Parts: sequence; C-alpha cells; structure tokens
Amino acid sequence: MKHTPVLYQEALDWLAIRPGGVYVDATLGGAGHTLGILKRGGRVVAFDQDPQAIARAQGLGLADLQLVQANFRELLPQLARLGIGQVDGILADLGVSSFHLDDPARGFSYQLEGPLDMRMGAHGPNAAEVVNTFDEETLADILYRYGEEPQARRIARYIVAHRPIHTTTQLAEVIRRATGFRRAGHPARKSFQALRIFVNDELGALEQLLQGAEEALRPGGRLVVISFHSLEDRLVKHFLRTSSKLETLAKKPIVPSEKEWQENPRARSAKMRVAQRREEAR
Repeated sequence: MKHTPVLYQEALDWLAIRPGGVYVDATLGGAGHTLGILKRGGRVVAFDQDPQAIARAQGLGLADLQLVQANFRELLPQLARLGIGQVDGILADLGVSSFHLDDPARGFSYQLEGPLDMRMGAHGPNAAEVVNTFDEETLADILYRYGEEPQARRIARYIVAHRPIHTTTQLAEVIRRATGFRRAGHPARKSFQALRIFVNDELGALEQLLQGAEEALRPGGRLVVISFHSLEDRLVKHFLRTSSKLETLAKKPIVPSEKEWQENPRARSAKMRVAQRREEAR
C-alpha cells in the first residue's frame, strides 16, 4: 500500500513527532500519514470507519500501530477503551480518499457508474435514500448548505421530477440537465459533495473531533487538520479562534506549493491549520 497525502511533509513536520510519543491518525485512509509517523519513531492509534481501510492496514503487520474501526467523532471513548490517556498529537486529513473515489461500488464518483451509496462506514442511510425519499425543499437545503450550490433549488426540482434515481451517473446526468450544461468543471461536483457530507454527517463529526482534541492532547501536544473545502476550513478556523485550550500556531492556513498542486490537482483546494494545547490547560 503506497499513498502520499497532500501536504505530507508539512503535516509531519508540524506534528513535531518525538520517538516513543503517541499520535492519533484520525483518518487512516491509505495509511500515508500513519506510515510517516511510524517512520519517525512515533506510536500510532489510527481511526477509520471504513472496514476496507482497516483491513488494508492490518495486512501491513506493523508494530506500534493500533487500529480502531470507528468514526473519529468517537476519539475520547475509543482512547479510553484502549487505556490511553492523553496523546502527543492528532492529525486529520479530511474529506474523501482516492480509495473511495476510485471504487465505483462505493458511489462517491460522479464519473464512474455505481450505486448511490456514499457512506464511508457500513451503516446508516445512503445517498439513494436521501435522493429518492427527501422532499424537494429539504434536498435543496442540503445542496445549498453542504455544497454551496447556487442552483440548489432547480437541481432539487429536477431530482424529484426524475425519481427514482439509482446510480451515480443517472444522478450526474439529471444535475447536468438541471444546470443547463453551462458550467466550468463538472456540474455535479458540488451536489455530490453536499450529499456525501450530509450522509456521513462530516461537519458534526469534525466538531466532535475538535472538542475531543481539546481533552485528548497533552499540554504542548499538536493538532494538525487538513481540509479541502471552505465549510470544513471555516469550522476549524472558528473553533481554534474560540478555544480556551488550543493555541493556533500558524496564523494563516498552510497551503500546498505550486509544484504539488500541479502534480496533484486535488491539492489545489487544501488548507492546513495547526494548533497546540496550551501548557497551562490541565
């Protein structure tokens, strides 16, 4: 398994890994960050709600790695279950991974034919249930709130008119028709983002992760969060600004170099924010 995440070196450097320290990789995914932390001598507790990600990492047979199949919103209870008090660092690389996008069966991609699923875990309602059972007003609110889609109401009206919709490409085509085919980039991108965020309650989970980090980090411990859209970044920025326990270390978000986003277009929207638990916060 080889996976190099966006802002890889920057994330590990800001995490300030010390040999023997305990670090949480809140988003195991392809294990890129986990392997980097282990290589620098840290011990890792890696979270992922996706059983496939856990299975891939188990196959590596790595020492100093504990795997937790759970959403990172369960940070505190899962650490308590493992008998772990405070940790030296927490890293979260948010959003959907290439493993999800590249697997048509997971239903994340508007370019690959697959079922309308979009669940990162194995439980809960999927995107097909949302698309085919929610009323027009609720659908429009989801598309506008979580995708910042300016044509949310028109798209929601088209979705309701063309139900049932069973596959990713069917939904993408309905959205193309709703937007009139005139748009830079793929017209379904924002709507698919919105459905994914809603189905997985990603913003609610992120809020709980940040709250948990305040308690889980030892004084001086680092929090590194990489986000890929403005909703996540605004949430992280506001939380760090108002936290009494976490101090922002980089006043502006850290962004990829031009070289990195030319090599990996997904990196273009990435922003990394870094904080440290205050020494007096006990």
